[in-house]
Amino acid sequence: MSHPETFDYIIVGAGSAGCVLANRLSADPSNRVLLLEAGERDGNPLFRLPMLMGKLFQSGIYNWHYHTDPEPYLNDRSLYWPRGKALGGSSTINGMIYVRGNRHDYDRWSQLGLPGWSYEDVLPAFRRSEGHIQRDDEYHNGKGELTVCRARGKNMLHDVFVEAGGEAGYRSNDDFNGADQEGFGRFDFTIKDGKRWSTSYAFLRPVMSRANLTVETEAHAKRIVVENGRAVGIEYSQRGRERMAHAAREVVVASGTVNSPHLLLLSGIGPEQELAEHGVPIVHDLPGVGKNLQDHVDCVMVWECRKPVTLYGDLRADKLVLSVIQGMLFGSGVVTTFPYESGAFLKSRAGLDAPDIQLHFMPALEKTANLHFPNPFKKKQAVEANHGFTLRVGPVNPESRGEIKLRSADPADKPSIRANYLQSDFDLRTMIAGIRMTREIISQKAFDPYRGNELAPGPAIDDDAELENWLRATAMTTFHPVGTCKMGNDPMAVVDARLKVHGIDGLRIADASIMPIISSGNTNAPAIMIGERASDFILEEAKS
Repeated sequence: MSHPETFDYIIVGAGSAGCVLANRLSADPSNRVLLLEAGERDGNPLFRLPMLMGKLFQSGIYNWHYHTDPEPYLNDRSLYWPRGKALGGSSTINGMIYVRGNRHDYDRWSQLGLPGWSYEDVLPAFRRSEGHIQRDDEYHNGKGELTVCRARGKNMLHDVFVEAGGEAGYRSNDDFNGADQEGFGRFDFTIKDGKRWSTSYAFLRPVMSRANLTVETEAHAKRIVVENGRAVGIEYSQRGRERMAHAAREVVVASGTVNSPHLLLLSGIGPEQELAEHGVPIVHDLPGVGKNLQDHVDCVMVWECRKPVTLYGDLRADKLVLSVIQGMLFGSGVVTTFPYESGAFLKSRAGLDAPDIQLHFMPALEKTANLHFPNPFKKKQAVEANHGFTLRVGPVNPESRGEIKLRSADPADKPSIRANYLQSDFDLRTMIAGIRMTREIISQKAFDPYRGNELAPGPAIDDDAELENWLRATAMTTFHPVGTCKMGNDPMAVVDARLKVHGIDGLRIADASIMPIISSGNTNAPAIMIGERASDFILEEAKS
């Protein structure tokens, strides 16, 4: 092992929060900052084109390529869990939808006894990062590093979807991140000039030339080194070499909802009995590490479209090559948009303080619906064979809880992941309510010229028992795992309100794993905000 170099701060993970931290901490030239990333540099140009996300998502490029263990409440199916493995982390491979969550999410965190996390506390952190192209008001900022824009696509079915929502009695909403989240509208996106604007491009690349910032890629963290109850460094492997770095002030783990608890467990910080089972020496018994796993579950509902107005014509293989060239050279065209551009946040029943269901609408057929898709080059086919539209439907406040556990003491072994989707009857009933609401929306007059047969789940699957069987056979992740190093003051909490790990000095966690309760909607924007709040805490304490 090489002689350890000393830094003030070591950040483990260059993802959505880690890139923010590297930027903010290194802004003071007196801070020596090391950023460790297990993946490589994010140089593949195809990942910059938003529409290609769906095609590249299944690849092993920039991806940890995790799978859950057989999910006991989903007919023992193992679900694919892509997580980003590159500079930018999951913001390099995600859907780029910018949703902060609901005001009530953060107020609930505050009410759990976590000062500094109410909506009024976190709104300035959201605004600081944001560089919104079209919005600049009390909720938005046009000057931050993270470029955010309104939906760019021109497919008319998005307007039909919003119109149908109004006909069904729901409000429209021009800004899901503004005063109120409820209603139908189009999402905002982290896209700049037609290209993906990951946290690497927003926060890290512009400052990598700073003399006090060292960025190491292909650096796989193996253990947090703890001496006398204090985190003092990181052992990591890099291109076949074993290395160590020393932290004079703090180690900040920002490795994500899977890898942050995994690293703590490998380091002997976690449930004592579980660590003993794998022969990991106990450093600190912290029973909540890896617990409290939450994720948004959803289902895919699909209809035929009776007119050739979907994205199918734009995304045929014979047209896609030209579209990619147009997007790369000019930042324009269909590949510079994301297909799930519109959506809704709805209340499944009266009396709720905030929406409990999220819809994502796409004017195309979703292949995860296990449907038969015909040859796109075969000319003589009915319109309905190729054209359709998809809605993903799921609860934003799931009750089900899972866990991340060690599979072995070998850092190269992937951890055990079990989300326990649909463990809770509450989640199941909320999803069934969402399915019925969605059917009502699609039955509205606005869809009359376009609505064909319901392909999934299909009109024959209608009563609660049939819908439950269909959900257990087909429900999937929305790719929003959080909560495995939760913030709190109870015995199962891993970090306190300033993100310090209970019982270990000099160690913080700053990523979506600290969420005590999952935010309502897509989770990338909240992860970035958590990076901002962590930097606030660290820099404030360094001055005191």
